[in-house]
Amino acid sequence: MRKATIAALTAATFLVAGGYYGLADALDVVPGPLTVAPVTHELQPFPTITSATPAAQAAAGLDDGAAVPEATVLAGYAQALAADALVGTATTGVSVIDVVTGQTLVDHGASSALTPASSNKLLTAWASLSELGAGHRMTTQATFQDGTLTLVGGGDVLLAADQGDPDSVVGHAGLGDLARAAAARLADQGVTSVRLALDDTLFTGATFSPDWEAGNEAWVAPVQPLMVDVTSYGGATPYPQDPALEAAQAFAAALTQAGVSVEGDVTRDRAPEGAEVVASVESAPLSEILAVSLKASDNAMTEVEGRVLAAATGHEASFTGATQAVLERLKADGFDVSDVTMLDCSGLARGDKVPARLLAQIVARAAGQDGGTVGRSLITALPVAGLDGTLHDRLTQGAATGTVRAKTGSLDETASLTGTVVTRDGRLLAFSVIVDGFETGGLYSARVALDRDLVTPMADCGCQG
Repeated sequence: MRKATIAALTAATFLVAGGYYGLADALDVVPGPLTVAPVTHELQPFPTITSATPAAQAAAGLDDGAAVPEATVLAGYAQALAADALVGTATTGVSVIDVVTGQTLVDHGASSALTPASSNKLLTAWASLSELGAGHRMTTQATFQDGTLTLVGGGDVLLAADQGDPDSVVGHAGLGDLARAAAARLADQGVTSVRLALDDTLFTGATFSPDWEAGNEAWVAPVQPLMVDVTSYGGATPYPQDPALEAAQAFAAALTQAGVSVEGDVTRDRAPEGAEVVASVESAPLSEILAVSLKASDNAMTEVEGRVLAAATGHEASFTGATQAVLERLKADGFDVSDVTMLDCSGLARGDKVPARLLAQIVARAAGQDGGTVGRSLITALPVAGLDGTLHDRLTQGAATGTVRAKTGSLDETASLTGTVVTRDGRLLAFSVIVDGFETGGLYSARVALDRDLVTPMADCGCQG
């Protein structure tokens, strides 16, 4: 079955090899194949995201008896990448850590803070899981007072417009279910007509970061605390300009069908203090949500996760508050964040700066014996080389296929990869590599070099001392 899957993915790679890897690749929504085929300038379609619960794959276990790779050999891979003409004059940072012992095997510019691109999402994921817990759920409520029913957003941007599916992550909770439950409660009170308000005040500040480049609207939704299935948008399907209002309108339609008429238009207002909660629905657990957002590298979901964390920890639920909450949680967990500049949670901002060392340390902690539920949830949510997520058609042949779990990162001048690799000898390594500052248009070449010079050799390493 695995060979058939890999063969199918490889065939799919050849079908899209002539596609354009510029803007879509740059924002990490379209993974790139491992080939040296020339790049044309056709926009590649946005990937299809399944609404089913992702299949949980067990992360590779620790084998403390497996041979430790020779550090000088691994360092040679990093040096080969840095010297590769495909990365040009870019700065390369590489950190490789032995997960069992915590020993740093490679530190090639790993202390330099570089633009991480979507590897930045790992900071948000760790902090959210550590603070909120893997089982945390986002609640969407309907409250009622003085003739006004208020829809209150709680951070669920995977809502179904009508009926939810308890066996799914995307669409786990449904606005139709919420409306029907609210209508039944109102009927008990003899209420058949309401005014409808939308309370999306959980988040504050700008919905689109001033640190993002113009044009990024195509790859991220406005950051609001409720939305109907954010994964159904992107690429050829533009994100709505006001996702929360569209969700409220879907709720209003379902409410009318349930027998409660809505007077006038939906208004925006904070739910009155002490208002009766007449109905609520809950999202899937945070660990399962991360398995969607990290595998797909979903920018909007990650920004929402950061703001949910901010709100839960008493910070302003804005871009600034979310990044403060993430860094405070990381610091509390013992990570050195003194060299980090974090302008957003998703990594879209070129001004984000993170050392490869920190990224590798987060993954090493997650994959190690002390990683606990936080670590297991994080590692199993990462894309698997040659099989799924943004790595599904990358590293499809060779030792890295199925043995690398990693978060991809791509911007116009940055390529990164952060995760774990099991060597040919069975040793589990955590790694992070950032190639930052190549010329615009060099992303494809940098990815090829990164995979060929470093990642595949590490997976194929039978290089014990």
